[in-house]
Amino acid sequence: MIAVEIAQPGGPEVLRAVERPRPRPGPGEVLIRVEAAGVNRPDILQRRGHYPPPPGASDIPGLEVAGEVAESGPGVSEWQAGQGVTALLAGGGYAEYAVAPAPQCLPIPAGLSTTEAAALPEAFFTVWTNVFERGALQAGQTLLVHGGTSGVGATAIALGSALGARVVATAGSPEKCRACEALGAVRGIDREREDFVALSRELTGGRGVDVILDMAGGDFFPRNLRALADDGRLVLIAYLRGARSEIDLDAVLRRRLLVTGSTLRPRCVEEKGRIARALRERVWPLLEAGQARPRIDATFPLAAAADAHRRLESGAHVGKIVLLA
Repeated sequence: MIAVEIAQPGGPEVLRAVERPRPRPGPGEVLIRVEAAGVNRPDILQRRGHYPPPPGASDIPGLEVAGEVAESGPGVSEWQAGQGVTALLAGGGYAEYAVAPAPQCLPIPAGLSTTEAAALPEAFFTVWTNVFERGALQAGQTLLVHGGTSGVGATAIALGSALGARVVATAGSPEKCRACEALGAVRGIDREREDFVALSRELTGGRGVDVILDMAGGDFFPRNLRALADDGRLVLIAYLRGARSEIDLDAVLRRRLLVTGSTLRPRCVEEKGRIARALRERVWPLLEAGQARPRIDATFPLAAAADAHRRLESGAHVGKIVLLA
């Protein structure tokens, strides 16, 4: 099969298309004939040498795919050859074939293309477990999403809105703020020119937002605490603005704030399978009803993975970037 490997840590140019043996599914796994693979920021970190795959995972980048089941491994009965499937991976997605644990597979939602389905797992698993499980967002509450035009950000806006929350989102330009609003946010906040703390409070009648999904960290951390309502929840999933910050413990105690966070890739198959079941029950019906939909920014051929990485690193994208195998 053709796969894209990382020749050495570095820029997009280190991604190269090579021939690799087609993998075989082990017990509890399925082999997927990949038609499309999502491109995510962890792929860039891995390419730079900062995010190695977990033990036992493929060294090929790529955390999500969609396509057709080619073969089921021993002990797998729920997936048969020929079924359309999308799956969350620990690695190996930038290839014509990829192996996925059966519990991390989901059917392609009715009405969605394979390209759209490939944009689902990484963002939807991330948003569901962080915003709705750890953040406990409820209908009628307000969610602030930082980086609203990223793949995860666009998903958080779409899902939050579909499930009855009021969503506010930050972005890096007026144009991207309007894109957030087109995705369903009630207000896009230009983080370079506007004060998201003041606007978050203004938009909520002075009380603050209930949940914040933050990928920034760094200097955003103390500002996030000020933007939260009493009993608010701050959920961290990345720290693009730095891993260290000061925290006002008095505010946490006095206002009963919850600060939490998580990463997805290192979690065990059983835990990812539990999230997949929740998505199938709660979110897949929304997708099939057209109440939520992944936003595709651009597609690239598998062999042009370097160009896809350049697009993601440019920050110009709105939504997900997908490779077509």
